Amino acid sequence: MTTSLPCTPPQPRLILASSSAYRKELLSRLQLPFDVAVPDIDETPLAGEGPAATALRLAREKAAAVAARLPGCLVIGSDQVATLDGAQIGKPGDHARALAQLQQMRGRTVVFHTALCLWDGRDGSHQLAEVRAHVTFRDLPDAELDAYLRIEQPYDCAGSAKNEGLGIAILERIESDDPTALTGLPLIALTGMLRNTGVAFFNTAS
Repeated sequence: MTTSLPCTPPQPRLILASSSAYRKELLSRLQLPFDVAVPDIDETPLAGEGPAATALRLAREKAAAVAARLPGCLVIGSDQVATLDGAQIGKPGDHARALAQLQQMRGRTVVFHTALCLWDGRDGSHQLAEVRAHVTFRDLPDAELDAYLRIEQPYDCAGSAKNEGLGIAILERIESDDPTALTGLPLIALTGMLRNTGVAFFNTAS
C-alpha cells in the first residue's frame, strides 16, 4: 500500500518498492516500520545484458521510480534473475511451464542473482549489491514434481522453487553468503546498507 505521508527527518520513512509478499515478510523480520509502494517499470532484460546486470539495473530502477514519487524516503528495491547454464529462467506463470522448468533443473545447479538497491531520498544517493545463491535441485521423478506444484503452486517464483515453503523438499543444497537472498531480499546486505544511512536496529539507551 502506498501512503502520501511526507518523509520527514530526523528518521526518514522506509519504503519497500515491491509487490512481493515474500519480500514484505522478509523485511518485517527487521522490526522496522515500513510502507509498501509498487514500482511501475518495464522489467524486460536488455539485449546482451547479463543476469547480474539485469538484476542490478532493475533493483535500481524500482527504487528510483518509487523515490521519485515519495521524495525524502529510504526506498528498497530488489530484483532476482535465475540462470541455468547462463540462460535466464523466469517466473513460470502456470503449471505446465513450472513443471517444464523443474524437469530441466532436476539434478542440476541453478544460480539465483539477487540484486538490492537502497535509495536515500534525502540526497539522491544509493547503494547497490548483488548476492548469489547456487541451488542444486534433487533429481526427482515427474510425479513428485507434479505433486509439489499442485500443493505449493509457486507460479510467481523464478525457477518454481518456493524454498520458504514445501519447495525446500525439492532442493539438495543451497550455497550463499546470505540465506535470505534466495527468497528475494538479502537481509544481511540490507542491514549493512541501512546502518550506513544511520538506521538503528537496537535501542541501547539506558
